[in-house]
Amino acid sequence: MKKLLATAAALSLSVSGLAYAEGGVTDEDIASDAQNTSQIVTNGMGRDLQRYSPLTNINRHNVKRLVPAWAFSFGGEKQRGQEAQPIIYDGMMYITGSYSRLYAIDLKTGEEVWQYDARLPEGILPCCDVVNRGAAIYGDKIYFGTLDARIVALDRKTGKVVWRKKIADYKAGYSYTAAPLIVKGMVITGNSGGEFGIVGEVQARDAETGELIWTRPTIEGHMGTYKGEESTMTGTLNATWPGDMWKTGGGSTWLGGSYDEETDTLVFGTSNPAPWNSWLRGAGNPKGTEGDNLYAASRVAINPDNGEIKWHFQTTPREGWDYDGTNEVIAYQGSDGKKRWATADRNGYFYVLNREDGKFISATPFVENISWAKGIDENGRPIFNEANRPGNPADSTDGKKGDTIFAVPSFLGGKNWMPMSFSRKTKMFYVPSNEWGMDIWNEPITYKKGAAYLGAGFTIKPLFEDYIGSLKAIDPVTGEIKWEYKNEAPLWSGAMSTAGGLVFIGTPEGHFKALDDETGEVLWKFQTGSGIVGQPVTWEEDGEQYVAIASGWGGAVPLWGGEVAKQVKYLNQGGSVWVFKLPSSFASAN
Repeated sequence: MKKLLATAAALSLSVSGLAYAEGGVTDEDIASDAQNTSQIVTNGMGRDLQRYSPLTNINRHNVKRLVPAWAFSFGGEKQRGQEAQPIIYDGMMYITGSYSRLYAIDLKTGEEVWQYDARLPEGILPCCDVVNRGAAIYGDKIYFGTLDARIVALDRKTGKVVWRKKIADYKAGYSYTAAPLIVKGMVITGNSGGEFGIVGEVQARDAETGELIWTRPTIEGHMGTYKGEESTMTGTLNATWPGDMWKTGGGSTWLGGSYDEETDTLVFGTSNPAPWNSWLRGAGNPKGTEGDNLYAASRVAINPDNGEIKWHFQTTPREGWDYDGTNEVIAYQGSDGKKRWATADRNGYFYVLNREDGKFISATPFVENISWAKGIDENGRPIFNEANRPGNPADSTDGKKGDTIFAVPSFLGGKNWMPMSFSRKTKMFYVPSNEWGMDIWNEPITYKKGAAYLGAGFTIKPLFEDYIGSLKAIDPVTGEIKWEYKNEAPLWSGAMSTAGGLVFIGTPEGHFKALDDETGEVLWKFQTGSGIVGQPVTWEEDGEQYVAIASGWGGAVPLWGGEVAKQVKYLNQGGSVWVFKLPSSFASAN
C-alpha cells in the first residue's frame, strides 16, 4: 500500500490510492441511518440511539456459523480501553482508538488507509481512562473529540486536519470522550470532567467551519451564548445551589446526546454535581429544593436552533453517591403504541418519560438491593433512605471523615456508559447492567483548579459470588425483566439487537456473544483476545451481512473498581477491531 507520511507534528498519517465517491454524507443520510442497512453514519445506528438493525441475513438459526472476515490492530503501546463504535460509509470503516486516535480502514481488506494521532499535551486529566467512544461523519469530513478537550474535523478521504477547535481548558480538568452528534449542519458536543469541579456544557458548531453557534451550560447560574453574545441563564441563580457552589458544580455532559426529529429536541444527560460530598451542596437537608443542585444528574432537553432548554428531568436530586444522569435517552415506540423516552439510570432505576415534554411516566428498579432510595414517587422523585446517605464529616469527632455506609448500586452504577439497545421487533430494551455496591464516606474538600474535587472515599464490592454483570431484557411498558443473562465479570460493552432475533454484546473475558432476543440463550461466541468494552455494529455489503466490535480491555472498572478491579486484574489489555460474516457459501444460500 502506498503511504504518504505527514510532517505535521500533530498527526501521523498514511494514505492509499483508493477511489472515493463524490459528495458525502447528507442530512438525509443521517436521518435515515436506522433504516439504511448499507451504512452506519451515526453513533447509535440512528440519532435515536436504538442500536437496532432490520437485517436478518444473520439470525438465530445460522449465527453459530459466524466466522472472522478480518481483524485490524490499532498498534503501538496505546492498548487500553477501546470503547468506540465504528462508522461505516463508502467502503470505509472509521473507528477511534484510545489516546485520541482515528483510523480509516478499507472494508473489503481490513487494511489501514490513514491514521490520525492527536498530539496530546502533558498534564491531561481524563477521569476514567484514555478512552474515545467514536466519531461523527458529515459531508466529506469526519469529526471526533480528544482528551485535551478539543474537537477535530478531518478530511475523510485523506485524514488531513480541516479545522481543530478548543471545547474547554484541559488544565482545569476538562476532557472529551464522546462521539459528536450531527444535527442541522451543526456538530453538537458535550464535555467531560465532573470529578474536577468543571461546569457541564453543550456546544453547537458550524460543521463546515467549526465556529461556535451556541453554548448551553448545564448548571444553573451560568450564562448560555448564541452567535457570540450572551443569551439566557441556565435556571435561576441559587435556586437549588447554596452560595457559590454552582460555580464549580460539575454536571458534565460526557456521554453525548440524542436527537428526536419528531419533537425537534436534543436530549443530553448530565453527570454528578461537584463535589461528591453532598452535605457541602445542601443536599443533606431533606426540606425544600436548595440541595437539588440543578441541572446535575438530569436529562436536559435543548432546542437545537438556539440552545435554549425546553425541559428537564432530574433522576437523582440531592445526589450523593456519584449517580450520574448521563445515560443515553432513547426515543422509541413500545408495544402499547405510545411514543416515549426511556433511560436506564446509574442510580438503578429504569425511567420512561413523555416524548413531548419529558414528564415522568414510570420508574422501575432493574438491579438488585437498591439501598439509597425506598422507591420513586408519582412525580418521579426518589423517596430517599436518608440513613443510606454518606455521613457528614462535620458531625464526626475529628471533622475528617463522615460515617461510612454501604450503598447499592456502587458509584459505577446499575448501568454506566455502556449503551443499551431497543428492538423494534421485540419492543424490549436490552440493558447491560452490573450488580455491585460500595462502602462510601464523605471527607472535607475545597476546590482547586485541576485537582480532583470529590470529598469522598469508596470501595466497590460485588453483591453476589457467582456474577456481577447482567444483560437484562426489559419491557418498557411494564418495567418487567423478561430475562437475564449473568456474567462473572462486570459488563462494560454496548448492546445491539437485530431483526434476526439476536442481541450482541461483549464481555471483559474477551468473548463476543450473540444471544437469542426472546430467551437470552447464548447462541454463539468468539474469543477476541482481550476484554471487550466496545460497541457492536452490523451492516450489509454486496448481499452479505457483517458484524463488527472493537476489543481492548480498559475503562473505569480496572481504575476505580476496588475489590472488583482486583478480581479482573488478570485480563489483558488490547487494541483491535474484529469483523465477522457468514461463510460465503452459507450466506449465499440464505
